[in-house]
Amino acid sequence: MVRVGIVGGAGYTGGELIRIVHHHPGAQIAFIHSRSNAGTPVDEVHRDLLGDVDLIFTDTVEEEVDVIFLCLGHGHSREFLEDHPMPDPVKIIDLSQDFRLGFSGDRPFVYGSPELHREAVRSARNIANPGCFATGIQLGLLPLAEEQLIHGEVQVSAITGSTGAGHNPRPTTHFSWRSNNISVYKAFSHQHLAEITQSLRQLQPDFDHDINFLPFRGNFTRGIFSTLHLKCEIQEEEAIVLFQEYYATHPFVYIAGHQPDLKQVVNTNKCILFLEKHGDNLLIISILDNLVKGASGQAVQNMNLLFDLDETAGLHLKPSAF
Repeated sequence: MVRVGIVGGAGYTGGELIRIVHHHPGAQIAFIHSRSNAGTPVDEVHRDLLGDVDLIFTDTVEEEVDVIFLCLGHGHSREFLEDHPMPDPVKIIDLSQDFRLGFSGDRPFVYGSPELHREAVRSARNIANPGCFATGIQLGLLPLAEEQLIHGEVQVSAITGSTGAGHNPRPTTHFSWRSNNISVYKAFSHQHLAEITQSLRQLQPDFDHDINFLPFRGNFTRGIFSTLHLKCEIQEEEAIVLFQEYYATHPFVYIAGHQPDLKQVVNTNKCILFLEKHGDNLLIISILDNLVKGASGQAVQNMNLLFDLDETAGLHLKPSAF
């Protein structure tokens, strides 16, 4: 059994990770770290785990583990590793953005997109888990980049649920503001653009076009619904075959034959893609759960690859269809 430590276990990604790893056939949780909740039973913070998990949050870090997941806010993972140097055999999977852009040092990190870097992940010591928006958007573009087919600007609109903003309450996340409301934020400047561009250039080195990204705050809790469109020379049937072939060996990406809806992916590790040609424009719809395929589920998928487990282990999850 893979012994797992979770640091930052009180937030949304930490809670989702506990739920997945607890039911994983090849892993067990050794400790769950939270400085603000040390000594508190986990099921008092994540109340849906009552009767499932009898662990208690701790403020100490055990080194007798195989892997540590860092579910910390951006900027805090780097600080944590400076304050808590881990022995070389302990693998790190970081869910923040601290190590996504080619960081190298004593603990070099591999960008953990299984659909782009599966073999590199298998042999890595440390994984930088991709961002949620970045995962959905780049999965909609990787097959085109591999065939050198992105020749101009890419237009992206994507709406995310309130859990994408994290566990701590903010003016734009509480119920009274979010309910029956929608807004744009970080227009054309979202932090995930850098990692998306980095990934595309690894397949299409001459990619040098704008990704015009408009993120929206949605009045729902989970999921990301992205629409991408760009000028593309291939026909719709060719595009569908291209995407089917690219993702043929990747168990969590599906090419739909009909326009998808968000409830098909909520609570799952799936990304569903749909393609449609409109004149010279190729429309790509990409949907996923921001907390699962966009965060904790993808992190467990990376753990499975790191430890030579079935890539889908622990991730056969039922969607919340209604």
